[in-house]
Amino acid sequence: MASATPESSFLATRRGKLTLALLAGIAFLDFVDASIVNVALPSIRRDLHFSVQGLQWVPSAYLLTYGGFMLLGGRAADLLGRRRVLVAGISLLGISSLIGGFAGTSGLLVAARLAQGLGAAMTLPAALSILTTTFKEGSDRNKALGIWGAAGGLASAAGVLLGGLLTAGPGWRWVMFVNPIACILVLAAIYRLINGERRHAQLRNFDVLGAILVTGGMLLLVYTLIKAPTYGWGDTRTITQLAAALALLAAFVINEQRTKNPLAPLSIFRINGLAFSDATQLIAFAGFLAMFFYLTLYMQNILGYSPIQTGAAYLPLTFAIGIAAGISSQLISRIGTRPIIVTGALISAAGLYWLSRIPVHGTYLTNLLPGMLILSLGFGPVFVGVTTAANAGVPPDKAGLAAALLNASQQLGGALGLAIFSALATNRTQHLLTTHTPPPQALTAGFQRALLTGSIFILAAAIIALRATNTRGEAPQDTFPPSTAVPDAA
Repeated sequence: MASATPESSFLATRRGKLTLALLAGIAFLDFVDASIVNVALPSIRRDLHFSVQGLQWVPSAYLLTYGGFMLLGGRAADLLGRRRVLVAGISLLGISSLIGGFAGTSGLLVAARLAQGLGAAMTLPAALSILTTTFKEGSDRNKALGIWGAAGGLASAAGVLLGGLLTAGPGWRWVMFVNPIACILVLAAIYRLINGERRHAQLRNFDVLGAILVTGGMLLLVYTLIKAPTYGWGDTRTITQLAAALALLAAFVINEQRTKNPLAPLSIFRINGLAFSDATQLIAFAGFLAMFFYLTLYMQNILGYSPIQTGAAYLPLTFAIGIAAGISSQLISRIGTRPIIVTGALISAAGLYWLSRIPVHGTYLTNLLPGMLILSLGFGPVFVGVTTAANAGVPPDKAGLAAALLNASQQLGGALGLAIFSALATNRTQHLLTTHTPPPQALTAGFQRALLTGSIFILAAAIIALRATNTRGEAPQDTFPPSTAVPDAA
């Protein structure tokens, strides 16, 4: 792959377009795996005899290792080579999905989902760092990140649709079997479009202690957030595990300050607005996930939708997210990322507030579709704007780390949001049931409480975004010199 010169546009070439399509496809594959199993859960429970509590580990196992290993996966891409880590992650994702499709026991399926999450934690930061180091800052990168953002947003909505279609058609196992087919095609394209790296990290200088501390801390933190609604936030186990996770992460920060070759150089946070961009992502995605999770429960448990009907209900969102992401990527070069993120978050908060008013006897056209469309029109700009802002001014040798921080923020936000919202929804529903409120009304009231809190989270993200990086995609002259415009991806 030839390096893009200041005068040329790699994105304008055929190879550039194919490379971007490949990277967007990888993003779609990773994001869709987080949501595609949700509609299939009742079928999975019947076939593999899951308990009610055990069933939560089908989606949660993926989230656990995805978030827990994200920082390690991103830094490994910087140190060991992005294509190497990308190939390893895609391979693991495909093999584990094949095993999960053939799983005959609940334990084997959960183990496969854990391995899927690890593969995704290696894949996503490697792919995003290849994108940000291949397409130079400016018009090319804005367009590329717009496509990336659209792919991620589309996957979140399309996962529910695909899950419904596959579960109602050939069966839930095809929710897993589609991955190996896609992974084979992706691997072939990777070797054709992305050249390997020549450098090798000196493993004797690898920060083993830092890797253990951050991975252990992230795993325990995500696990604690997943289990908090079950144990209760005031339970001794929750408090102890949360304190242990924070202690591990604090020890990681101290280690990074003292070690000569840190796994995650803390100097990256000196980049203007990076921390606020990541914080915006964390808080916003807590709210966004509330829509997909609780509206799916509402449609199936209250409105009586079938899996395929539930999946089809999200179809208009895929178009709205794609259109909004495309428009916002064009506007970044004119008005900057900050107005895009803030406006998108305010629009999304309004849409989720609309959805928080869902009635027991609701209809799709009146009570669901308007709010879903409003939220999706803001979802695309937030995703594209934050991704662009969080990667602005990042040196190529830390692109994997920046990508990992951004995506770890998203995963932590999802886990944190579900933990908080589940507690609120459950408390509301149980309180109403004790007053002899009919179950449908009590369930709906719980969903309303969760969605309303989600809208407040997205509103808070808009406020945080006021301090996020504001970039129009133009890099300082000494940040990406021509010789490193396309570094080890080239």
